[in-house]
Amino acid sequence: MPDDLYWDDTLLWSEHQSALLRRLAAGERVNDVDWEHVIEEIEDVGKTELRACESCIRQALVHLLKLHLWQESDAVPHWRGEARAFLTGARRAFSQSMRQKLDIAGIYADAREIVEERGQEPAPTLCPFTLDDLLTTPSDIDALLARLDMPMP
Repeated sequence: MPDDLYWDDTLLWSEHQSALLRRLAAGERVNDVDWEHVIEEIEDVGKTELRACESCIRQALVHLLKLHLWQESDAVPHWRGEARAFLTGARRAFSQSMRQKLDIAGIYADAREIVEERGQEPAPTLCPFTLDDLLTTPSDIDALLARLDMPMP
């Protein structure tokens, strides 16, 4: 199979590689495994999962910051629902191996930057949440919002 198949037709490449790996696992000798790209793809699976969890947390924080800043907005019910949905998504995407890789302070800084684009700087500057605060079941939006009002040490 041509080397450029990885770039030209990823679906066909992945189907071919998985068939080769199954044959290899069954004890058959095969020579056409594209090891370099198989390894990259396996690494990318984990990175994709981590990024999905980060994205859900970031979006939840954006909505929590909007709720904190614009409490009288007509969008408050929508933002509450979005915050809850993204926190649920984060819980579903999370695995324990991500605990040391998720930079909550950095994700919070990104969320602040997104909200700042709307013309108001959200407070507090430092992230008031721990990962466990955000992954608690069920999500207590009011408790999370209260943390945004607490003075930081």
